[in-house]
Amino acid sequence: MAIKTILVSQPKPEGEKSPYFDLAEKYKVKIDFRPFIKVEGVDAKEFRAQKIDISAHTAIILTSKVAVDHFFRMAEAVRFEVPDTMKYFCITEAVALYLQKYVAYRKRKIFFGKQTIDELAELMKKQKGEKFLLPCTDILRDNIPVTLEKYNIPFSKAVLYRTVAADLSDLQDVFYDMLVFFSPGGIESLLKNFPDFKQNNTVIAAFGPTTASAVIKNNLRLDVNAPHPKAPSMVAAIELFIKEQLKKK
Repeated sequence: MAIKTILVSQPKPEGEKSPYFDLAEKYKVKIDFRPFIKVEGVDAKEFRAQKIDISAHTAIILTSKVAVDHFFRMAEAVRFEVPDTMKYFCITEAVALYLQKYVAYRKRKIFFGKQTIDELAELMKKQKGEKFLLPCTDILRDNIPVTLEKYNIPFSKAVLYRTVAADLSDLQDVFYDMLVFFSPGGIESLLKNFPDFKQNNTVIAAFGPTTASAVIKNNLRLDVNAPHPKAPSMVAAIELFIKEQLKKK
């Protein structure tokens, strides 16, 4: 079947440039964006029940801008004044720069990797004697704590926010040729909003092994999977699929 409409379960890219926009123009495809999940912060009572003392930690591991926001939100909620001596280890430079919203940016206390938790762990390993706090979601990917444990990095996990299904009821009568997912939470949201969902000819694309696994576990058909050697990005995988469909015409 020819792909004419695609729904990407993420927010629309900011700005005018995006590989998705290029893809839409190149193949005359309509691409819509809609987050299937949303983030809700846990309250101070729930945090205290985890019995985590922020003051016992000397460094914070930040894997996203969302984690940054919720760390400082919770610090304020429990009346913890974050000391100037606190060190921050960020998954990317973009997350590190986002810290300027809350702290004065000093390179001596802010460290960042390029993209992966392994790169960040290499930096953290060099900081002897630090006690790390990992602000995270309730559905934290296993590879993060597993990697930290592999490098013998002492850390405490603090669940400060949770991922829940967004309300998609307005999509009840809207149909797309392809649905694109980036997390197991997106699949869960689809089935929570539409418990009678039948895939039929709808193409399902999944990014990452955990998302792909969630598709299969829920008895759905996985048509497009990324990343792989021929398609390192989701956009590349979608384009490859569209090209293959066009060849069949």
